[in-house]
Amino acid sequence: QVKLVESGGGSVQSGGSLRLSCAASGGVFNLYEMGWYRQAPGAQRELVATITSMLSTAYAESVKGRFTISRDNTRNTVYLQMNSLKPEDTAVYYCNVVRVGDIPDSGYWGQGTQVTVSS
Repeated sequence: QVKLVESGGGSVQSGGSLRLSCAASGGVFNLYEMGWYRQAPGAQRELVATITSMLSTAYAESVKGRFTISRDNTRNTVYLQMNSLKPEDTAVYYCNVVRVGDIPDSGYWGQGTQVTVSS
């Protein structure tokens, strides 16, 4: 059974940094696309960043230059380094793992980790 476990969320002040981790188990994910999404209160879930098995990355415009996604296939883990955090980054962050070519909702999701940025 596939399981995704996120960690690293918390509360920081504006301008601070956090690093999220998501460890996947129960499968082999080398060829899967991995990504981070977030959902703020009253808003829809939105893409933050994705990384392919070939290490190609994509970012939401709002986080470009501040966030960096990476992955370690030996550990089946994806990371999200978040710098220069802003109050508008406050949300629950979800890890997603999906087969290449499939939509995110057809993949696997973590339980979410809260990130709160205060001004």
